[in-house]
Amino acid sequence: MTIDPLEDPSAFWEEFYRTKRTTSTGRATAALQQIATGLTPGQALDLGASHGDDVIWLAQQGWQAHGCDISETAIARARARAAELGLESQAQFERCDLSVSFPHGRFDLITALYLQSPVALARATILGRAARQLRPGGHFLVLSHAAPPPWSPEETPPTIFPSLADELAAIGAPAPHLEVVRADIVTRPGRGPDGAEAMLEDNLVLVRGRSS
Repeated sequence: MTIDPLEDPSAFWEEFYRTKRTTSTGRATAALQQIATGLTPGQALDLGASHGDDVIWLAQQGWQAHGCDISETAIARARARAAELGLESQAQFERCDLSVSFPHGRFDLITALYLQSPVALARATILGRAARQLRPGGHFLVLSHAAPPPWSPEETPPTIFPSLADELAAIGAPAPHLEVVRADIVTRPGRGPDGAEAMLEDNLVLVRGRSS
């Protein structure tokens, strides 16, 4: 499939959720589960919430969790699932184009899990703004694809994947108000469209707001 990088992001992601990613996995991201399990629940924000699996999991762990996504279709599905689970007050969702506007407030946990796009996305600006809304002692978790899977077709020009240095620069860490807790390449199992299995590489960056 050919993707026009100049396509309107709202239209692109609406079509994506209507025709391609039509169901939820029902599972939270493994790296989030590993890291958030050791944190004291508070106010959480998930950037690019998709069907809300991570937000709902956080709500089930005692967080007041808020998710935003550019696709109204994805947000509607996330709200419906939260309602089915009786979590409407703990897991809340809003449609938001993060390149244009941003949720208000300060947060104890902010997550940007695979917040990557083949169409326009002011990603570095978004990550930098998110870091400024972290409460002292709060955590910001960024997880991103670090390399293409082996089954990806060759592209011209090729997709550029962020490095750990890119992620830290966008976040603005380390800094007097931000401590780097982790900055690692991690691997996870993946399965391609033909069933082929491979270990995929991700960037995992975790920063913590310093207490003044």
